[in-house]
Amino acid sequence: MTQIVHRIVPEEFHNTLLEAGLSPLMARLLASRNVTHVDQLNASLANLLPPHTLTCNEAMARLLADAIAGHKKILVVGDYDADGATATAVAVKGLRAFGANVDFLVPNRFEYGYGLTPEIVALAASRDPDVIVTVDNGIASVDGVAAANLRGIQVLITDHHLPGPEKPEAACIINPNQTGCEFASKHLAGVGVIFYGLLCLRAELRQRGVYAQKPEPNLTELLDLVALGTVADLVKLDDNNRILVEQGLRRIRAGVCSPGILALLRVSGRPHQSVNAQDLGFYVGPRLNAAGRLDDMSIGIRCLLADSDAVATPLAQQLHDLNLQRRGIEADMQDSANYSLEALDVQNQFTVSLYEQDWHQGVIGILASRIKERFHRPVIVFADAGDGLIKGSGRSIASLHLRDALDLVSKYQPDLLLKFGGHAMAAGLTIRQTDFTRFRDSFEQVVKSLITEADLESMLEVDGSLPYEDFSFHTAKALEAQVWGQGFTPPLFFDAFEVLNQRVVGEKHLKLSLKLINESLNANAAVIDAIYFNQAAFIAERIQAVYQLQTNEYNGTQRVQLNLRHVVT
Repeated sequence: MTQIVHRIVPEEFHNTLLEAGLSPLMARLLASRNVTHVDQLNASLANLLPPHTLTCNEAMARLLADAIAGHKKILVVGDYDADGATATAVAVKGLRAFGANVDFLVPNRFEYGYGLTPEIVALAASRDPDVIVTVDNGIASVDGVAAANLRGIQVLITDHHLPGPEKPEAACIINPNQTGCEFASKHLAGVGVIFYGLLCLRAELRQRGVYAQKPEPNLTELLDLVALGTVADLVKLDDNNRILVEQGLRRIRAGVCSPGILALLRVSGRPHQSVNAQDLGFYVGPRLNAAGRLDDMSIGIRCLLADSDAVATPLAQQLHDLNLQRRGIEADMQDSANYSLEALDVQNQFTVSLYEQDWHQGVIGILASRIKERFHRPVIVFADAGDGLIKGSGRSIASLHLRDALDLVSKYQPDLLLKFGGHAMAAGLTIRQTDFTRFRDSFEQVVKSLITEADLESMLEVDGSLPYEDFSFHTAKALEAQVWGQGFTPPLFFDAFEVLNQRVVGEKHLKLSLKLINESLNANAAVIDAIYFNQAAFIAERIQAVYQLQTNEYNGTQRVQLNLRHVVT
């Protein structure tokens, strides 16, 4: 059962935004998302939080500047998701622009798992680096940093994940979420952290007089990558992140960006001139992630590092093909999961834990997310990891901090979790295959102790009714021009409609013609196009619907279209 909840619009914020000249609709939408003043909408880079306020960033800059001056070999060790790939590309491009001798290494998730492990350090040592710079990982790599220290390799950690109980003995750590860091935004993605590191490094090199006789590198050229990683990692789009994303989008729209991003947009069928944050999240991010899920993320990083369309295009096509393969694997796993779910009394459970021996390790996170969306419960899906072990990927709901729940499981059953980590909404773990049932039962008991049945009811926040005069192409374009995302969600409206026509397209979607039911409108009110994805069964002639207002281009004609997200009959 989905509960429709109307967003609260603080009157004081709303009036302030109206007085600043915003339209009544935009003032309402932004006020309900805690925009208190129009200055928060200014995406100028001058409004970014100062780089030196990120704890230890100045110390990090000094160490990197020393490494560059000493011609030391720097190896960037990244993660195998889109945030890790973009962070790696930003680190490599940025450090090279400063004259560093730098290369990168990204662990294969199936061989080495996540983070700077001792095994990765051993692999890295074959490159003979003087310095390892981690991006989007490292804050929990106590053993890996110790292994690097023993080899005489200096480790510099840039990360954004929550720290564990023990801090790695790295030479320096920048992480807005490390204990004692007073940086005003705790929501930087991994790519945002390394970008902030480069900003401070440039200031340090400027202070040392490196650019007294030559031009400085233009770090704004990296913002397209920062925007992609920030959106793809689903971090909260607070004021600071919205600036980073907006600035990156502007570069992409102008075509002055990474040839790899342009190539990924092309294979996705999205024109770069009108790209928005949702395009990055739904089209570019998944194709980039496909490399890390099924193959080797170095394919994706090489695409992002490509300096020409000729180099980027075949790599983007390879990523597109991997994404198609991922979709096929996901569909097969979903069919198998549906069969397993039929045997469970999910409605009377607080959690869902599933395991199949032939499921693909790289896709279990997506499957967990799909099941979580369907049942609104914390879900952990496991796949075989060899040697009698299984690896799980979990997704959670707003009321449950998943990593904290797993931590409790480990305290109650100290021998159960061989490895785990993550954050509030997503986590990973490794257990013995023979312990799956014990884990499933323990996880259920822990979650039952932490949340209530009311937390299992899904809520859909809506922005109320959309005035009829705003069912316009102009309004739809204005909404699409705004940066929306995690924690700053795209507007959803809720209205009653008459269904004039409906037909199935693409075998599983409904294409509809709707008329708004409103007593103040006459019988000649305009007919509105709508699409209802993943809904093949016809719906009632009169409905209440939660929807997004969007633009749609077909055969050169631009029109308004409603994207139905939930229907009440």
